[in-house]
Amino acid sequence: MTADDAPPGLWLIGLGPGNLDQMTVLARKSAKSCSKLYLEGYTAVLPENEESRLKTLIGPWERIMREEIEIPKKILQEAKTMAVGILVVGDPMQATTHIDLESYCEEENIEFHLIPGISATSLAVSLSGMQSYRFGRQITLPYSFGDYLPTSPLEIYLKNYDFGLHTLMLLDLDPTGMGLEKPKPMQPKEVLVLLEKIVMKYIESNDFNALLNTSVKDWRGILLSDLGGTDQQIFAGTLGELSKIETGEIHSFILPAKFTGMEEEAFNRRRLLA
Repeated sequence: MTADDAPPGLWLIGLGPGNLDQMTVLARKSAKSCSKLYLEGYTAVLPENEESRLKTLIGPWERIMREEIEIPKKILQEAKTMAVGILVVGDPMQATTHIDLESYCEEENIEFHLIPGISATSLAVSLSGMQSYRFGRQITLPYSFGDYLPTSPLEIYLKNYDFGLHTLMLLDLDPTGMGLEKPKPMQPKEVLVLLEKIVMKYIESNDFNALLNTSVKDWRGILLSDLGGTDQQIFAGTLGELSKIETGEIHSFILPAKFTGMEEEAFNRRRLLA
């Protein structure tokens, strides 16, 4: 493909989990074929060293944040006359906002092309050692700002746990809640503090749950740092232990339910690495 090959339309292109060596051949070819490229920078981020490689691999790009994605008038107008690529870390359709882009294109009769990427979600499940069929609904732990401190992530986790299902917990990137600035990935020590606050708020107005009789710092967890990157690390332990880890940039957690025999062995193997 050359820059002249792609027809007008919107190209949603997955970059993979953070190491551009894991970007598919099709994704690279598609990005190079676009007349204009944007890097979406608020639902996920590339490590700085990988971001600096991006221009060399596929050409010049501009960063766009939440407002340009949620109100994409400029992008849609451009896509009517040229091939416009939106580069997304991981797999584009993991975020609801990107699903909306397909709907906008349909409404305005704009060609829409989707190039999937390797997802950090699938990597987290594979690398955790937990059985893939034993995962329930995933959650995102948001930053607390002002009076905003939702208990819904905890409620979903408790339901998963009661059904014997593990929970993948993604971490918020935007402490402002506005999506206007470059993201600030949440760190493990912040996770423990937030979960403790959410539990305290939850127990004030909800029925007793046996799991909440245990201190949050004693809950078991698996910390997955910089998934897919060259500095990828996996740690298992209690949330209290994991909160002390200060290496890595972009993190996610798995909050396991009760283990099968093989899963407990996998957990303990990862615990030895910590």
